[in-house]
Amino acid sequence: MLSSIPISAIRAFEAAARTGSFRDAAKELHLTPSAVSHAIRKLESSMSTTLFERSTRSVRLTPAGENLMRHAGVAFDNLRRGIEEVAGRGPQLLRVHSAPSFAAQWLAPRLAQFLSAEPKLEVRLAASTDYARFSNDDFDLDIVYGQPRVGGVDIVPLGEETVTPLCAPEIARRIRRPKDLFKEVLIRSDMKQVQWHHWFVANGLEPPAIHGMRFDRSFIAIAMASSGLGVTLESTRLAERELSSGRLVAPLAGRSAELRYVGHHLVFPRANRQRRAVRTFADWIMAELAET
Repeated sequence: MLSSIPISAIRAFEAAARTGSFRDAAKELHLTPSAVSHAIRKLESSMSTTLFERSTRSVRLTPAGENLMRHAGVAFDNLRRGIEEVAGRGPQLLRVHSAPSFAAQWLAPRLAQFLSAEPKLEVRLAASTDYARFSNDDFDLDIVYGQPRVGGVDIVPLGEETVTPLCAPEIARRIRRPKDLFKEVLIRSDMKQVQWHHWFVANGLEPPAIHGMRFDRSFIAIAMASSGLGVTLESTRLAERELSSGRLVAPLAGRSAELRYVGHHLVFPRANRQRRAVRTFADWIMAELAET
């Protein structure tokens, strides 16, 4: 059926649906409003459906039109991006997905520096605990927490992270040895792979029953510890800004066993390894991690 529909009609539909106006679509496409209207009516006729509800002052997509626009909008976005990349004009869009705490604590504060060094790249960043769906072409790369569970991808470990108790300076004055933590409010991050019982066992102590505050994200636990709520067991990489500013300190650094593990991985489809934008971003992350 696609071969019987002129691409110009689909282009007119996409422009009208995106702008919400036949007149604005006509200006964008350098056509007359009547030409846009005629092209869309021809498209509706060939598909035996109504795509727009028309009134004297406005047009609005029907459910069928909304459905078609979901696909046509993505198709034209991809086409525009491909033309820009091949022609070397305009910014190249890099769609990045990341684990929330890594995005908030480490990546976002550095993006301005990256974009300043790479003015031809445009980054679209999304953060969630779900894995990026590369099969839908939603993202170009993903920074995942834990072990990736996706096939057909390149996986780059982002180095070891150090996990140690962190707290505000006023609380740290009371902590001189691991046993002192038994008297403090212990903050838990439920999504963390390294938990308090791992740390106590590594330091030769029986893990206590923990009745402190619980959060589902590391960046929340770090924020709560910075406000003086208690002691959190967290990655010094994720808490680097708070440690640098003095809002958090590591009271048992050098006086206890620290835990180290590879918490994050950079993941991207193997087909993307040849894309300059992906290579540039991956090289930049590894260079930043090497410095810190």
